[in-house]
Amino acid sequence: MKKATRVFTPEQAERKWHLINAEGKVLGRVATLAAAILRGKQKPTYSPAFDMGDFVVIINADKIRVTGNKLQDKIYYTHSGYFGHLKETSLRQLMEKRPTAVLEEAVWGMLPKNRIRRKMFNHLHVYVGADHPHQAQSPQPIEV
Repeated sequence: MKKATRVFTPEQAERKWHLINAEGKVLGRVATLAAAILRGKQKPTYSPAFDMGDFVVIINADKIRVTGNKLQDKIYYTHSGYFGHLKETSLRQLMEKRPTAVLEEAVWGMLPKNRIRRKMFNHLHVYVGADHPHQAQSPQPIEV
């Protein structure tokens, strides 16, 4: 008699809270770790078709580090849909204006391009300082 493979559903997912301190850490390394946790790839119940991931809280987003000349060379583009309305923002300008957006953009690009992307992304919480309103969930710190 064959044993059937057990398939886990999102309702059966046991979601934990993780805390990442981004102070002095490289942007890409923090983003890949956060994206993997959001997808649930560290769990034995991982399934690419379901949102089985955990919650991620990233603190000290303003103290993130980048390598090379990315502060000047990396450009973020936004377009309104009208002709000639393409806007460019360098990484340095975005870090000064909205430091959380840099990490959110990086993690957003690393999540799968399908329907589950938004649900996974909603489990990400990025904060500028060391304080966050998720103390009640007692997030477990993770070292990058």
